[in-house]
Amino acid sequence: MPGLVHALGASSREELITHFERLDTRDRGLRFGHAVSSERLRQYIEGIDFDRDTVFGVRDDDGSLCGVTHLACWPEAAELGLSVLPAFRGKGLAQAMFDRAVLRARNRGTVELFMHCLAENGAMMHIARKAGMKVVVEHAEGDAYLELPPPDAFSLGREMYQGQLVLLDWALRARMPQPAR
Repeated sequence: MPGLVHALGASSREELITHFERLDTRDRGLRFGHAVSSERLRQYIEGIDFDRDTVFGVRDDDGSLCGVTHLACWPEAAELGLSVLPAFRGKGLAQAMFDRAVLRARNRGTVELFMHCLAENGAMMHIARKAGMKVVVEHAEGDAYLELPPPDAFSLGREMYQGQLVLLDWALRARMPQPAR
């Protein structure tokens, strides 16, 4: 069973490359909006500013990243992109990562969150509409926008609580015997 959504740091760059390389050509196209070579993928990951942006991950039982979210942040806006490996889809991971990223963006004072994806990316379009995002589809591309309320004590507390749950999850996993493979 996959773990909880947790923040990743710059030391996770190689893991991020491995995650994205595990996506086939079509899935990479859905994630980035166009075909992405391994070289371009490395450039993208090396260009992530971990001081400004937030990258979240979800790990499988082996500790490999099975889902990744990149929240690229500017002073009042943020863009969200996410991916889940095929074997882990349909389990709510994308929704959980989306919700965690929205909470982080809100608590950073972000006013507007947006996503850009191909119109054929039904999973992302579903998540966007479910969240109440304004979705605009033109030709083969879709853009979704969501105005975020300012942070409050509840949203700040919820983010702290989720961080503590991650630590508890890691501690419990470290103590549990691993299933035989």
